[in-house]
Amino acid sequence: MSGEDTRPLTAVQLQLNGMGDLVWHAQYFRCVAEQSRDGQVSVIAAPTTMARELIGHEPWVREVIDFDRRPRKSERRRGRHSGLDGLWRFGAELAPKGFDRMVLFSDHPGRAILVCWRAGIRTILGFGETWLQRLLLTRSAWIRRYRGPAVAGYKDATAFSIAQGFCTAPIVPRISVRPDALDRMRERLAAMPRPLHVLAIGASEPYKQWGEGNFVELAGRLAARGHGVLLLGGPAEAQLARDIQARVAPALRAQVATMTDGTVADSVAALSLAQSCIGNDTGAIQFAAGVGRPAFVVLGPRPPLEHDPEHVHMLRAAQLADIGAADVEAQVIAALG
Repeated sequence: MSGEDTRPLTAVQLQLNGMGDLVWHAQYFRCVAEQSRDGQVSVIAAPTTMARELIGHEPWVREVIDFDRRPRKSERRRGRHSGLDGLWRFGAELAPKGFDRMVLFSDHPGRAILVCWRAGIRTILGFGETWLQRLLLTRSAWIRRYRGPAVAGYKDATAFSIAQGFCTAPIVPRISVRPDALDRMRERLAAMPRPLHVLAIGASEPYKQWGEGNFVELAGRLAARGHGVLLLGGPAEAQLARDIQARVAPALRAQVATMTDGTVADSVAALSLAQSCIGNDTGAIQFAAGVGRPAFVVLGPRPPLEHDPEHVHMLRAAQLADIGAADVEAQVIAALG
């Protein structure tokens, strides 16, 4: 089929580094794929987005290519693609793939343009907000970046995709569940009481962390209603999850489980089986909304999230510490009826 398909062999690149950022962009990448060779795109993203786990199984994804420019601080290493030498190296790695075009979901495309030149990619589509971008990018429909009160990533991706003709209207972010992960989580969570609430206890930054005490109180309140509670995080949250579980009243502790050893795909599957997700502003909240589950994000005073009003419920206050567990419980129960 590839020999007969005259559509361009396409790569899309995500500048943002978070897993939630990837969820916001995934459906727009799919739209690009529909206008690309074989109905697929190669997705270039930072390893921190966990793109293989989140979308690597999608039929429109040809491959996932790691752009290792900015590792997490905790890794204490220089990225393989950091610096000018790293960018040049990355371009050389892409060159044999023979891409016809690069679609840049980026507000700072300079580095990517250098990579494209080295890789021999001559059609480079981007936002084109500044005169320099318009000089260096392939001439196309330009956009102005969003500068309103809400989080900008999804807004910019939407405007860019519509301007380029990849879609005609905003698309609510959605991701699919990997079947193998769903089988694992059905077995693992089979004995949990229902309704089941997932508490997303991880946080990429300290200022996003609601706190151990709040999660202890909320877990206890939900368990006292006879509901199940799953404390969800990564390996970095393993001790926090154990501490929260240990502080729940002994009579309720059997209704509170932990999961910090699963893959990202396992987390998505677990959230698809739950009745709600409550927690910090982290990837798990976006996973929950992405699979159509109510997601309650303890946001505090930070910019609002406007990409999925049906499923993303924002818990806001002048300070994060002003949001109490009783208030969160009341909103969750009221929303779930």
